[in-house]
Amino acid sequence: MTYSEPQKILPSEKWEHFELYQKVREVLLSLPTHFSTAIRIEGISAMDIFALNSALGTTIENHVVDTLNRARTSWDSQGKYQLYRFIRQAQTFPDVLLTKTSSVETGSREDIILGIELKGWYLLSKEGEPSFRFQVTPAACAIPDLVVVVPWGLSNVISGSPQIFTPYIESARYAAEYRNYWWKLLRESKIDTGIITPKIVEPYPKKSDRISDIPQSDQGGNFGRFSRSGIMDDYIKRVNAQLLCGIRADHWRDFFKLFHDQTDYEIVQRKISQLKKKFTNNLTITEIDHFFEGLWQLIEKYVTNSKDN
Repeated sequence: MTYSEPQKILPSEKWEHFELYQKVREVLLSLPTHFSTAIRIEGISAMDIFALNSALGTTIENHVVDTLNRARTSWDSQGKYQLYRFIRQAQTFPDVLLTKTSSVETGSREDIILGIELKGWYLLSKEGEPSFRFQVTPAACAIPDLVVVVPWGLSNVISGSPQIFTPYIESARYAAEYRNYWWKLLRESKIDTGIITPKIVEPYPKKSDRISDIPQSDQGGNFGRFSRSGIMDDYIKRVNAQLLCGIRADHWRDFFKLFHDQTDYEIVQRKISQLKKKFTNNLTITEIDHFFEGLWQLIEKYVTNSKDN
C-alpha cells in the first residue's frame, strides 16, 4: 500500500445532520463553561499527584458525556433530536455515540449520527502529553466521527474540584490516516514500517470486530501513541502553558517530578532553587513569590512525613 499525505474530509453541507454536527463541535469547544461536578479531592500529597489520572480519568470522561447531554439546548435548540442523546459505550470504538437510546439496546447502527473517541488528559501527568493509544483503522471511522481530548486538573492543583480546559478536536478518520502516514513516512525509521490493515471494516463496529491497524514491527510499543505523531504538537504547547492557580501547568509538573524522583530533602531544595532561576525568565515577581510560597509549604509537609515514617 502506498501512503501519501492524507487529506481531511469533513461532512458535506448537504448532509441532513450538518447543522447538528457544527453545533456539537461548538459545544465541545465550550465544554469548560458547561462542565460541573460534585467531586472534590482533598489530601493529595506531592508524591501521589501523578496517580490522579488513573484514579479519576474515567470519571472525568463520564462527566463530560453528562455535560454534553445537559447542554442539549445548545446543540438541539429546536427539539429536532429529542430521541437522541450522547451514550458512553465500553470496549469498542468510538467511546461515545450520538444516537437513539433504543438503537444501543438493539445494536442497530442506522440511527447513529456521529461518534466521539473521548479521552481525558490529566495536565499534571508525568509524560506532559496525552498517553492514550489510537490504533483504529481509518475505515472504522465515519466521516463525522471525532477524536476529542479533554485536558483537566484540580481547581487548587493538589485539591479541589476537577476543572476542564478547551479540548482538542480532530476528525477521527483523518487522525487514523495521519497516524499511519507518520508511521510509514515521517518518522524515518530503519525498521519495517509496514502496517497490517484489517479487512471488511465498517464504521460503528461491534465489540468482537477486528478494527485495529497493526505494525509489522514495533519494538518500542509506540504505534498508536496519538501525541507522538506530531498531529497535536501546537495544541500541547498551548495547553502546557495553561495557568493553574496562576502558574503554568508545565512548571507545576517540573516541581512535582522533584518529589516523585527524589527522596533526599537537600536534593529537592537544590533542584527547587534551579527551578526558581528558570521561572524568573517566565513569571512576574508576584507570581514567583506566590508559587514558591506554596512550594515551601509542601516541602515542610514532605519533611514532616519523612520524619514520621
